[in-house]
Amino acid sequence: MDINTCLKALNDYNCPPNVVAHSKAVSKKAVEIAKTYSENTDATVNMEQVKYGALVHDIGRSKTHSIQHAVVGAEILRDLNFPESYINITLKHIGAGIPCEEAEELGLPKGNYIPTTIEEKIVAQADNLISGTVEVDLRIVVKKWEERFGKNHPAIKRIKKLHEDLLLG
Repeated sequence: MDINTCLKALNDYNCPPNVVAHSKAVSKKAVEIAKTYSENTDATVNMEQVKYGALVHDIGRSKTHSIQHAVVGAEILRDLNFPESYINITLKHIGAGIPCEEAEELGLPKGNYIPTTIEEKIVAQADNLISGTVEVDLRIVVKKWEERFGKNHPAIKRIKKLHEDLLLG
Protein backbone atom coordinates (compact mmCIF):
# COMPACT_ATOMS: atom_id res chain seq x y z
CA MET A 1 0.00 0.00 0.00
CA ASP A 2 1.19 3.53 -0.68
CA ILE A 3 0.05 7.11 -0.36
CA ASN A 4 -0.96 7.38 -4.03
CA THR A 5 -3.27 4.36 -3.81
CA CYS A 6 -4.91 5.78 -0.69
CA LEU A 7 -5.33 9.28 -2.08
CA LYS A 8 -6.69 7.87 -5.36
CA ALA A 9 -9.30 5.88 -3.41
CA LEU A 10 -10.37 9.00 -1.49
CA ASN A 11 -10.51 10.99 -4.72
CA ASP A 12 -12.33 8.29 -6.72
CA TYR A 13 -15.04 8.15 -4.05
CA ASN A 14 -15.33 11.95 -4.01
CA CYS A 15 -14.39 12.35 -0.37
CA PRO A 16 -14.99 15.98 0.58
CA PRO A 17 -11.78 18.07 0.84
CA ASN A 18 -12.31 18.63 4.57
CA VAL A 19 -12.49 14.85 5.12
CA VAL A 20 -9.26 14.34 3.16
CA ALA A 21 -7.56 17.11 5.15
CA HIS A 22 -8.83 15.56 8.41
CA SER A 23 -7.59 12.12 7.33
CA LYS A 24 -4.12 13.49 6.54
CA ALA A 25 -3.99 15.12 9.98
CA VAL A 26 -5.11 11.87 11.65
CA SER A 27 -2.46 9.96 9.70
CA LYS A 28 0.24 12.35 10.88
CA LYS A 29 -0.94 12.10 14.51
CA ALA A 30 -1.23 8.30 14.29
CA VAL A 31 2.37 7.99 13.06
CA GLU A 32 3.49 10.25 15.92
CA ILE A 33 1.64 8.08 18.48
CA ALA A 34 3.02 4.89 16.90
CA LYS A 35 6.62 6.13 17.04
CA THR A 36 6.31 7.17 20.68
CA TYR A 37 4.59 3.92 21.61
CA SER A 38 7.16 1.71 19.90
CA GLU A 39 10.05 3.69 21.44
CA ASN A 40 8.60 3.20 24.92
CA THR A 41 7.51 -0.45 24.71
CA ASP A 42 8.74 -3.73 23.30
CA ALA A 43 5.82 -3.72 20.87
CA THR A 44 6.26 -3.79 17.12
CA VAL A 45 3.94 -1.38 15.33
CA ASN A 46 3.30 -1.68 11.60
CA MET A 47 3.94 1.95 10.62
CA GLU A 48 2.60 1.45 7.09
CA GLN A 49 -0.72 0.16 8.41
CA VAL A 50 -0.95 3.06 10.85
CA LYS A 51 -0.06 5.73 8.28
CA TYR A 52 -2.19 4.50 5.39
CA GLY A 53 -4.97 2.97 7.49
CA ALA A 54 -5.44 6.37 9.10
CA LEU A 55 -5.42 8.02 5.68
CA VAL A 56 -8.41 5.96 4.49
CA HIS A 57 -10.22 5.54 7.83
CA ASP A 58 -12.99 8.00 6.89
CA ILE A 59 -13.52 7.01 3.24
CA GLY A 60 -17.09 6.07 4.20
CA ARG A 61 -17.80 9.76 4.79
CA SER A 62 -17.94 10.02 1.01
CA LYS A 63 -21.41 8.45 1.37
CA THR A 64 -22.58 9.26 4.93
CA HIS A 65 -21.51 11.27 7.94
CA SER A 66 -23.47 9.06 10.34
CA ILE A 67 -21.85 6.43 12.54
CA GLN A 68 -22.49 4.07 9.61
CA HIS A 69 -19.52 5.68 7.81
CA ALA A 70 -17.23 3.09 9.41
CA VAL A 71 -19.22 0.17 7.97
CA VAL A 72 -19.63 1.89 4.58
CA GLY A 73 -15.91 2.69 4.52
CA ALA A 74 -14.99 -0.92 5.29
CA GLU A 75 -17.23 -2.06 2.41
CA ILE A 76 -15.59 0.43 0.03
CA LEU A 77 -12.10 -0.73 1.02
CA ARG A 78 -13.17 -4.38 0.64
CA ASP A 79 -14.47 -3.59 -2.89
CA LEU A 80 -11.12 -1.93 -3.67
CA ASN A 81 -9.25 -5.03 -2.42
CA PHE A 82 -7.48 -3.18 0.38
CA PRO A 83 -5.80 -5.43 2.96
CA GLU A 84 -8.00 -6.74 5.77
CA SER A 85 -5.94 -4.76 8.31
CA TYR A 86 -7.00 -1.46 6.66
CA ILE A 87 -10.62 -2.62 6.50
CA ASN A 88 -10.54 -3.41 10.23
CA ILE A 89 -8.91 -0.08 11.09
CA THR A 90 -11.76 1.66 9.25
CA LEU A 91 -14.44 -0.52 10.82
CA LYS A 92 -13.15 -0.11 14.39
CA HIS A 93 -12.04 3.53 14.49
CA ILE A 94 -15.32 4.99 15.77
CA GLY A 95 -14.93 6.44 19.26
CA ALA A 96 -12.62 4.11 21.12
CA GLY A 97 -14.53 1.18 19.72
CA ILE A 98 -18.08 -0.02 20.21
CA PRO A 99 -19.00 -3.37 21.80
CA CYS A 100 -21.72 -5.59 20.29
CA GLU A 101 -24.57 -4.45 22.56
CA GLU A 102 -23.96 -0.75 21.93
CA ALA A 103 -23.45 -1.36 18.21
CA GLU A 104 -26.91 -2.87 17.90
CA GLU A 105 -28.44 0.01 19.88
CA LEU A 106 -26.76 2.43 17.44
CA GLY A 107 -28.14 0.59 14.42
CA LEU A 108 -24.81 -0.86 13.29
CA PRO A 109 -24.69 -4.37 11.84
CA LYS A 110 -24.23 -6.98 14.55
CA GLY A 111 -20.58 -7.17 15.49
CA ASN A 112 -17.82 -6.05 17.78
CA TYR A 113 -16.25 -2.74 16.77
CA ILE A 114 -13.60 -2.65 19.51
CA PRO A 115 -10.06 -2.12 18.16
CA THR A 116 -7.88 -5.10 19.02
CA THR A 117 -4.57 -4.62 17.21
CA ILE A 118 -2.17 -1.91 18.25
CA GLU A 119 -2.58 -0.30 14.81
CA GLU A 120 -6.39 -0.19 15.18
CA LYS A 121 -6.05 1.34 18.65
CA ILE A 122 -3.57 3.97 17.49
CA VAL A 123 -5.73 5.12 14.56
CA ALA A 124 -8.88 5.22 16.71
CA GLN A 125 -7.20 7.42 19.32
CA ALA A 126 -5.47 9.61 16.74
CA ASP A 127 -8.91 10.22 15.22
CA ASN A 128 -10.26 11.18 18.65
CA LEU A 129 -7.41 13.66 19.13
CA ILE A 130 -7.92 15.46 15.80
CA SER A 131 -10.88 17.81 15.46
CA GLY A 132 -11.08 18.79 11.82
CA THR A 133 -7.37 19.27 11.21
CA VAL A 134 -6.48 20.56 14.67
CA GLU A 135 -5.00 18.43 17.44
CA VAL A 136 -7.01 18.63 20.66
CA ASP A 137 -6.28 17.61 24.23
CA LEU A 138 -7.94 14.55 25.79
CA ARG A 139 -9.87 16.86 28.15
CA ILE A 140 -11.55 18.49 25.15
CA VAL A 141 -12.39 15.08 23.67
CA VAL A 142 -13.92 13.91 26.96
CA LYS A 143 -15.89 17.16 27.35
CA LYS A 144 -17.29 16.80 23.81
CA TRP A 145 -18.40 13.21 24.52
CA GLU A 146 -19.89 14.17 27.89
CA GLU A 147 -21.92 16.95 26.27
CA ARG A 148 -23.12 14.62 23.52
CA PHE A 149 -23.83 11.45 25.52
CA GLY A 150 -23.72 12.31 29.24
CA LYS A 151 -20.94 12.08 31.83
CA ASN A 152 -21.41 8.35 32.49
CA HIS A 153 -21.44 7.04 28.94
CA PRO A 154 -19.20 3.94 28.67
CA ALA A 155 -17.43 5.35 25.59
CA ILE A 156 -15.77 7.98 27.79
CA LYS A 157 -14.17 5.32 29.96
CA ARG A 158 -12.98 3.50 26.81
CA ILE A 159 -11.43 6.67 25.37
CA LYS A 160 -9.56 7.37 28.62
CA LYS A 161 -8.34 3.76 28.86
CA LEU A 162 -7.17 3.77 25.25
CA HIS A 163 -5.26 6.97 25.96
CA GLU A 164 -3.53 5.33 28.95
CA ASP A 165 -2.87 2.08 27.09
CA LEU A 166 -1.11 4.01 24.33
CA LEU A 167 1.06 5.78 26.95
CA LEU A 168 -0.38 9.17 26.04
CA GLY A 169 -1.20 10.37 29.50
